[in-house]
Amino acid sequence: MIIKSATFVVSNTKVSALPLPTMPEYAFIGRSNVGKSSLINKLVNQHGLAKTSQRPGKTQLINHFLINEKWFIVDLPGYGYAKVSKTSREKWEKFIRNYLTKRENLQCVFVLVDSRLEPQKIDLEFCCWLGECQIPFAILYTKADKQSTVKTNQNVAKFSKSLQNWFEEVPPYFITSSTSGLGRDKLLDFIQQVNEDFIAPIIAPEAASDN
Repeated sequence: MIIKSATFVVSNTKVSALPLPTMPEYAFIGRSNVGKSSLINKLVNQHGLAKTSQRPGKTQLINHFLINEKWFIVDLPGYGYAKVSKTSREKWEKFIRNYLTKRENLQCVFVLVDSRLEPQKIDLEFCCWLGECQIPFAILYTKADKQSTVKTNQNVAKFSKSLQNWFEEVPPYFITSSTSGLGRDKLLDFIQQVNEDFIAPIIAPEAASDN
């Protein structure tokens, strides 16, 4: 897939205020500071589309980006950042859950995992929650350029083994780097294949008028 255009559409915290679910949508989420915004920018070859920050927890809204006028990338707030207030964290978690469980055109959730780390409990628990909710997801192992291929493969194998305690079949995964572009073409090919099978949900007239 060739990316010809990528434009910011809207930011908000209300599922009811999102764009109409007429095009396929892919959500990106992971622990704070996992490299999510950088990877999105690399994927669409547009520096600065998704805002990056050295301060974890920067993304606090549901951010929609329209790609090639045909599908959406959705940048979701990171989970597991302890320095925000409990009230704020609970509020974010609620609207994230609402989005993930209610968004009709959501085709896949890309869960970003730092390839340099041993399996983290919070990542595994989030993957298991997606499985319990029967939400399709794939794993993007980030920052693979920061260490040897051998070490990356070891950590990926450990994470996959941990997931086998809950899943009969390990979800698809991609090893990526926002610096070198590793995994970019494979990820875009995956999205294109899913797009080809997309059938837009039927939208009730009152839902269309609400937007």
